[in-house]
Amino acid sequence: MRKFSWMLLVLLAFSVYAEDEDLLVVGSAKELKGITAKKIIWKKDGAKMVVIPANSSGTRTTVVEANYDNFGDLVTSKKKLIVRATDAFYMDAYEVTVGQFKKFLKASGYKPDYPINWNQVYEYSPTEKHPMIYVTWHDATAYAKWAGKRLPTKVEWEWAARGGWIDKEYPWGNDETEAENYANSDGIDGKDKWKYCAPVGSFKPNRYGLFDMAGNVWEWCQDWYDSDEDSRVLQGGSCLSNTPDLRVVPRLSGLHPTSRYNFNGVRCVSGLN
Repeated sequence: MRKFSWMLLVLLAFSVYAEDEDLLVVGSAKELKGITAKKIIWKKDGAKMVVIPANSSGTRTTVVEANYDNFGDLVTSKKKLIVRATDAFYMDAYEVTVGQFKKFLKASGYKPDYPINWNQVYEYSPTEKHPMIYVTWHDATAYAKWAGKRLPTKVEWEWAARGGWIDKEYPWGNDETEAENYANSDGIDGKDKWKYCAPVGSFKPNRYGLFDMAGNVWEWCQDWYDSDEDSRVLQGGSCLSNTPDLRVVPRLSGLHPTSRYNFNGVRCVSGLN
């Protein structure tokens, strides 16, 4: 029985590898024009990418706008409907790994403004299959530019994270207990056997085939956090986040673009033009 189980694992691993080998390799956004494949391999960094369909009707999100007085008491409260639309695009199926980021540094000659402490990186993300951390917004942008891609907008990120669900709280739906199967985060058991970051793809993907859209590492987006233009948006939560921070639309997190923390990571996208 044990021998049969091992044979099944080998066959499964081979089938996944063979599937990746058969994927179309794309080298630039220009080459994406006319391509209808649901999955591709991006030539520069070897990332698997999946297509995210257009959302022409827009994501409808209801937010509550509350005003408080100087004593913290509620004065007014009203609901506001926000509609956000996106064109189709491709998104990395996984967060950028330590191995991919090292390849970028060696090939590009990029010099971070603040040196990366690799002892700290390996403390929380110990192998080349783990997500790259201690990434500033400038590092993330430089990586994306080198690869011929870009960072997602927060609207694109939100639409992709939902996986086709409309007005659901999490990438997998509304059931908080399912977090144990989809997210590496704080206080959740289930599949989580890692103290900190998990190797990318260790949990279930959402319905678009995107892994770790909740938990593991926060992911930088293009957008400014607010009108002060002092911080950039991060999405998705990390392995130290509690369940509310895993929501597709949580309290947005924003950090200064030069911030280098142990759970800041990156995932790239490319438009179809």
